[in-house]
Amino acid sequence: MATTVKQMLEAANAAVPRITPPQAREMMAKGNTLVIDVRDAPEVEKSGKVRGAVHVSRGMLEFRADPETPYHDKNFTKDKVLILYCASGGRSALAGKVLKEMGYSQVYNLGAFKDWAESGGAVDKPIKPGM
Repeated sequence: MATTVKQMLEAANAAVPRITPPQAREMMAKGNTLVIDVRDAPEVEKSGKVRGAVHVSRGMLEFRADPETPYHDKNFTKDKVLILYCASGGRSALAGKVLKEMGYSQVYNLGAFKDWAESGGAVDKPIKPGM
C-alpha cells in the first residue's frame, strides 16, 4: 500500500521530538551539538541560518551523515545531539527520522527557522554576492 506524505510526516513527528527555540538554546549551550539546516541553498542565502549551523540540503543529508560515503561531513558523529530545522518543520522531521534510522539517537526537530529568528535566536546573516 502506498504511503502518503501526511503518513510519512506523522511517523517522523512521532519518532523525532519537536523542541522550542529556548530548549534548543539550552542544548546548544551544553555543547556537543550539531545544528543542521536542511533547507535548499537559495533559502539559506535569502534568510541566513542559525548561528553555527551547518547547511546540508535535505537531498544530501544521508550522504553527509554516512561515514562510508565520500561525501561524509566529519561534523556528523553519533555521540552528538543533532538539532534540525527547515522552513516549517516538515523536512526537518523527515530528515530527523532518517538520521534515527541511520543510528543517530539524539535527534531533535527545531521546526521553522523563522520561529528561531523571531524568538531572538542568533543568526548568521546571508553573505551578499559580490561582497
